Amino acid sequence: MSNPLKAGAFLEKLGITVPIIQAPMAGVSTPALAAAVSNAGGLGSLGVGAMKAEGARKVIRDTKALTGKAFNINVFCHSPVVANEAVEGAWLEWLALEFARFGATPPARLTEIYTSFVEDPAMLEVFLEEKPAVVSFHFGLPRPETIAALKDAGITLLASATRVEEAEIIAGSGVDAIVAQGIEAGGHRGFFDPEARDDGLGTFALTRLLVKGFDLPVIAAGGIMDGAGVAAVLALGAEAAQLGTAFVACRETSIDDGYRRALLGEGARHTTFTSAISGRVARSLVNRFTELGREAGAPGAPAYPVAYDAGKALHAAAKAQGEFGYGAQWAGQAAALARSLPAAELFAQLEAELKACVDGLRRLVP
Repeated sequence: MSNPLKAGAFLEKLGITVPIIQAPMAGVSTPALAAAVSNAGGLGSLGVGAMKAEGARKVIRDTKALTGKAFNINVFCHSPVVANEAVEGAWLEWLALEFARFGATPPARLTEIYTSFVEDPAMLEVFLEEKPAVVSFHFGLPRPETIAALKDAGITLLASATRVEEAEIIAGSGVDAIVAQGIEAGGHRGFFDPEARDDGLGTFALTRLLVKGFDLPVIAAGGIMDGAGVAAVLALGAEAAQLGTAFVACRETSIDDGYRRALLGEGARHTTFTSAISGRVARSLVNRFTELGREAGAPGAPAYPVAYDAGKALHAAAKAQGEFGYGAQWAGQAAALARSLPAAELFAQLEAELKACVDGLRRLVP
């Protein structure tokens, strides 16, 4: 039997010794979190899709100051938004009552608050200058010339897929590995096309389909919270497991107290998909905003990330009054297994749990 405790050849080239990747989690991950995971032998990650280029440069440099190991930088590759004033106006009018509950008014108009990497040459220039070891893509892929430039700079590339058809595109793009995002995952579904049918594939099914169907390394993501989950996806042929929600409650993240309490409380037993918060389907803890989006008569949300402009403003107004239930409390289906620990301590526990599972399997299969 090969040793699943040891990172495979793909990860070994990056200096990674344990097949555990911390998911990027824009707005949650920090240089301290990413560095702690990388220093422990895994691959730490930072989500910079919500940042401008110079903000990304700063967090890359801050992370380099904390670790000499490889880490991953993640960007969003969504299609640029086509403004729809009627939809955006109806959404703001509908949300006005919620804003009024907290003595606030909605924004006069909504803007595209995040620049997609597909049209952000300044962000590309930062990557080519700073040369993070790994760059990963969510919501699709950048242009072929961008992929070529990153690879020429010696950067390893990952991209998320929620279905086989997306993996086929990734496999033909020059990207080095596929992140198989199962429906159990917290946060935004990584659809290339948000209008396409969602096959709803779970992590196990999607991982196995991609392992059998493609020569690229596969990284399993979605619903993995402990060493047993890591062992399970490695047994399916994944090169590594990517864990997001498992790290959200770590002390190094930037989440607020309301998010932390919800994740570590009874509310973690209930997650749901919503597009009300950001304009794209994402799995969240059930909270006031997710339930608001389910109300009868709710108009359709504007496109991502325009809807996020309203969502962030509503969350800020509510939070100022002590109400945290309008936040983007992204979490996967197994959120109730979250642990509030320093990242290095959590990583050590994950590694020990993985070893215990593998040792148990070896007793069954000599």
